[in-house]
Amino acid sequence: MSQKSADFLLSILVPVFNEEDNIRILYEELTRHVGPLCRNEIIFINDGSSDGTLEEIKTLQKEYDNGTIHYLSLSRNFGHQSALKAGLDFCSGDIVVSMDGDLQHPPHLIPSMIEQWKNGYDVVITTRQDREESRLFKRFTSQNFYRLLSRISHLDLKPGTADFRLLDRKVVDILKQFEESDIFFRGMVAWSGFKQFELPYLPEKRSSGETKYTLAKMLRLALSGLLGFSILPLRLVTLIGFLISLASFIYGFYAIFIRIFSQEAVSGWASVMTGVYFLGGIQLICIGICGEYIGRIFMQTKKRPHYIVADTSLHGRR
Repeated sequence: MSQKSADFLLSILVPVFNEEDNIRILYEELTRHVGPLCRNEIIFINDGSSDGTLEEIKTLQKEYDNGTIHYLSLSRNFGHQSALKAGLDFCSGDIVVSMDGDLQHPPHLIPSMIEQWKNGYDVVITTRQDREESRLFKRFTSQNFYRLLSRISHLDLKPGTADFRLLDRKVVDILKQFEESDIFFRGMVAWSGFKQFELPYLPEKRSSGETKYTLAKMLRLALSGLLGFSILPLRLVTLIGFLISLASFIYGFYAIFIRIFSQEAVSGWASVMTGVYFLGGIQLICIGICGEYIGRIFMQTKKRPHYIVADTSLHGRR
């Protein structure tokens, strides 16, 4: 069993986007469950909110004035993963916990995460156990996505892996060195290795408001995971091309054989057009897959920052 220091600083990173009504409730819950355990700082990353989220954070900061509440306000909505990266870049804790701002990630689980860190684990991941009333489509797609990504990328990604996790400072320092433009922290944490512990949890009901993670955003995140940690799609394109070429040669020899050694001829307008359309569709799919990889290479060469900080209470850090 590894002995960790009894005097440590915990950084809690909370990316928020239009969560005005949840800020105070979340802070009170964190204070109740984490406040007595250790020194801590709560960093809210305002990801371009259009409501009063930032004003509520500043109000809390002035109201409590205890040095634990901090904020990073980004110049626009850069996305959840970029907001998380901003938090990792600016936090100074010996351990870091990242969680959502809608209270679906239960704050009462954080003491258990810290306990596992004290037991010698560098990473404590949480896996979401969907409730019976959750949508069947979401449960099915989530579970099978992680199974698929684990197989094609050789990463050990558990079904239901969430961005609610604890990281030791040495893991944070490693993640800060990653320079890819399409961030997928769930895969990056798994890829980095270290001693990891899995902690299942039941998500709480949303305190207020609606989820900001739309289907389009989930698909974009899934695509980043699939293309960012595997070149299997490109290999499948090569394999498909080889199989179609092989089938075409066999069919060509068959047509020549029929024409020379029999009185019949291979005919059929419908079958020809079906083959043309089929091959055209396959070619477009293959071009699209290659285009996705090339597009990501193009964006990577630009070396644009993942985020821009417009306002912060963490001056002098980073």
